[in-house]
Amino acid sequence: MLSLLYVILLSYLVGSIPTSIIISKLVKGIDIRQYGSGNAGGTNVMRILGFKAGITVIIIDILKGLFATVVISKLMYSPFPFNNYTPFEDITLVKILCGSAAVVGHIWTIFGGFKGGKGIATAAGMLIGIAPWDILIVLGVFLIVLFISKYVSLGSISAAISFPLTLIFRANVLKAEVEGYGTLIYFSIGMALLLIFTHRKNIIRLIQGKEHKITNFNFLKRKNKQ
Repeated sequence: MLSLLYVILLSYLVGSIPTSIIISKLVKGIDIRQYGSGNAGGTNVMRILGFKAGITVIIIDILKGLFATVVISKLMYSPFPFNNYTPFEDITLVKILCGSAAVVGHIWTIFGGFKGGKGIATAAGMLIGIAPWDILIVLGVFLIVLFISKYVSLGSISAAISFPLTLIFRANVLKAEVEGYGTLIYFSIGMALLLIFTHRKNIIRLIQGKEHKITNFNFLKRKNKQ
């Protein structure tokens, strides 16, 4: 039990590394949470500090989720402490738990007063480690929606929703064999709901027509208080 708690806690701490806050301090000497949308994520860094800084943050945040899922999960040295009633092997279940802990750490980082990013990039890293083929479809949905709408938030929300929908379509329409579908579908729905929750303010701004488009990423301005 202690070893499972250990890898989950370590995954949370890795996910909690405040990449955007660190990069914004190094590049501009600012707290990114006081500018733009106020979000501590790669999109806001890109909006305020430019493409290079933003893409650096996004890549590192992806690697946090991937590292927790693929590397930290393998540090568990004792048998799984509970009866595993899922169709997954124990190590796969540990990967899901570690990846989820990293996402939670990114959203509620202990190193930033529990105010972090929205979890999309870290969740993408986790999914690369768990379901690499499905993440290609999710990425495709994100890029298509982003290209058409110019809203990163809408692309992210669409990508989050597309993950469980992809699993449902593959298993029930294409009749494909999806390993652990009975468990993975609930996990994917839960993760999608979490990511939609973290984008709740974006959803309100989208409805109000006040959301930032990607064409607005060149302006340095104080945090929007709306």
